[in-house]
Amino acid sequence: MVAFSLTIAGALGIVLTGGYLWWEMGRYTTPQVVESRFDERRMIFAYTLGLFVGILLSLPWLLYLAAMTNAALLGAFALLAVLVVSIELAEWATRRTHYWGRGPSFPFYAIGLRAGIGGILVLALAGQYLSASTITWDGTFVVGLQAVAIVALEVTGALLSLPETAAGSPRRGAGVVSGALISGIGLFLLGFNAFGGELVGGVAAAIVLMGSIYLYRRTRVILDHIPPPSLVGSPAPVAPGGRYGRKDRGPPSR
Repeated sequence: MVAFSLTIAGALGIVLTGGYLWWEMGRYTTPQVVESRFDERRMIFAYTLGLFVGILLSLPWLLYLAAMTNAALLGAFALLAVLVVSIELAEWATRRTHYWGRGPSFPFYAIGLRAGIGGILVLALAGQYLSASTITWDGTFVVGLQAVAIVALEVTGALLSLPETAAGSPRRGAGVVSGALISGIGLFLLGFNAFGGELVGGVAAAIVLMGSIYLYRRTRVILDHIPPPSLVGSPAPVAPGGRYGRKDRGPPSR
């Protein structure tokens, strides 16, 4: 029964995160664009790294949920701080590497990393619920809503925690502190299901999901202004001239 529950929970995490990367990040790869905005192999490796990091972080995540169930708020806040700081450190350390962080495409790899972490957090959450003695339709719906909210929160946090973006982008990341604060608030609200019941947990998960979608739509413009890797370091394109080799200068002065 436990193995079956983990299989279903793992499939849920992979489908949500993999589906997001395929659908959303696919907008920035060929043939949707002339040239891919990032190295797809590095994206896969970043996602895989996120899965391994998520395995390590699943322990404080489950302990946090247990502390919320027992209303041990002091311990819950301590575990939540460990979880949030560890996630931010993972993104910071990845950005410092030569493999992922040397070019302007890092925001894509940060999303892949955080998506992998979110997938394992979903696995832990859903696996814990499916292993319980009582499973209801209401509880299943709330856990599913929480799973979607976790993925949305993580990929949004990847962009919010960016200190800077590609040149010319009209929007920048909010920084590590702001990104950690948003992630901490979101994960705290997602623990309300264990603390206040299914109704409270469902409302809290809906708030996290809607807030994450709103912030993601505002910060996604960062990705739109990242140049393809082949154009990094190339000179700025010269403005094309008018017909017959002359530049358009507008109407002649009188």
